[in-house]
Amino acid sequence: MDGPVPELTEHAAACAARLRDADRVLLASHIDADGLTSAGIASTALERADIPFETVFCRQLDEAAVADIAATDYDTVLFTDFGSGQLDIITKYEAAGDFHPVIADHHQPAEGVETDHHLNPLRFGLNGASELSGAGASYVLARALEPEDRDNRDLAALAVVGAVGDMQDTNGELRGANAGIVDEGVAAGVVEEGTDLRIYGRQTRALPKLLQYATDVRIPGISNNEAGAIEFLTELDVPCRDDDGEWKRWVDLTGDERQALASALIRRAIASGVPASRIDDLVGTTYVLSREQEGTELRDVSEFSTLLNATARYDRADVGLAVCLGERDAALDRARRLLRNHRKNLSNGLQWVKEHGVRVEDNLQWFDAGDEIRETIVGIVAGMAVGTDATRNGIPVLAFAEKEDGEVKVSSRGSYVMVRDGLDLSAVMREASRAVGGDGGGHDVAAGATIPKGKVEAFIAEADRIVGEQLAEDAD
Repeated sequence: MDGPVPELTEHAAACAARLRDADRVLLASHIDADGLTSAGIASTALERADIPFETVFCRQLDEAAVADIAATDYDTVLFTDFGSGQLDIITKYEAAGDFHPVIADHHQPAEGVETDHHLNPLRFGLNGASELSGAGASYVLARALEPEDRDNRDLAALAVVGAVGDMQDTNGELRGANAGIVDEGVAAGVVEEGTDLRIYGRQTRALPKLLQYATDVRIPGISNNEAGAIEFLTELDVPCRDDDGEWKRWVDLTGDERQALASALIRRAIASGVPASRIDDLVGTTYVLSREQEGTELRDVSEFSTLLNATARYDRADVGLAVCLGERDAALDRARRLLRNHRKNLSNGLQWVKEHGVRVEDNLQWFDAGDEIRETIVGIVAGMAVGTDATRNGIPVLAFAEKEDGEVKVSSRGSYVMVRDGLDLSAVMREASRAVGGDGGGHDVAAGATIPKGKVEAFIAEADRIVGEQLAEDAD
């Protein structure tokens, strides 16, 4: 794999040896797309290595969740896609002899503590927000767990889904160790890398919907305009309907037809005054899963990751894991029903933000959705709001939502431009939440926290101060 990873793979071997020595393992993982694919990779690798295990999922790995894990009779716990930020909690239970942890994560580690079997790209010179995801760390561990008669490179497919689901292809393609995993997936025949239109829904959406909802690059008269999208397609010299008069999908077009449509779309964007830098984002590197059926959500890694987000975030991690493990009947049908509900909730959530707006402080902006937006998706809604008319450019967005236990979930989203200017939302969430009696962490560009009810204003004031200091330090 690309990048300085020999030490990472060497440490993965030590982590794998610890797992092989265990009588049985408790696999604990996060609930987003990266967490579900991490669990899918790890559970498959454990099964192939004949290591007995059980899987559990947590929305957030806090003191109470770790205590519950410690109360089980497992001597070894494998944490995937979380654990690094909670090292201070985990090592207390390790020191007490409650369990031995093995961690495959990519988030910012808690400071001042460490454990022997901690597999994190940040410890080996790789960026955990852009070069290796939680699924990627789990994949490195899976390669180290390979039995003599089995090659685990087929699990690269799930690792690519996890990386894209974690938005590590924001700059157009997967880089660093992620690129190495793509190469291994291509060699194993499970991943195809190509150049295509970079619009979500190429596999499943009818062409008018594909263009109407393609809002990452907004094209006046087409984006958010069904009639405009239909008019644009009708005027093309491309057969956009099938023999029955139904709209085709992008995947139904021939290569020449796709080229003609993409070229026309680019010409329309130029004529509409879309900046050249944004037009370049219309076409780029894409990833599909070779062994999945064409025209389904599972073929395209972006659609696959969205499908997974629609499961565990609605308390059905079992459904998402089943899909990751290859179940394609009842589990996939259930996931698709959850996906329809998920899309509706995201649309309603974004509309709520647009109607209510955001409040702007000196260095950040925020909205408090209360119980209007589910706390498991408020971060996704915040990310969708970035760059729209609902938010201001150049400063991070913080989103608040009530949790069922009465606490408050905080999600934050920035941009890589802000990160280059000094922003580190992982530090902001961790320090501001602990200042008000909560806890948090994540990545420099996206992070989260949980805080006590009634502490929102105090948290905002502290977060605003920290962001201001970060940006001022970089300016100096």
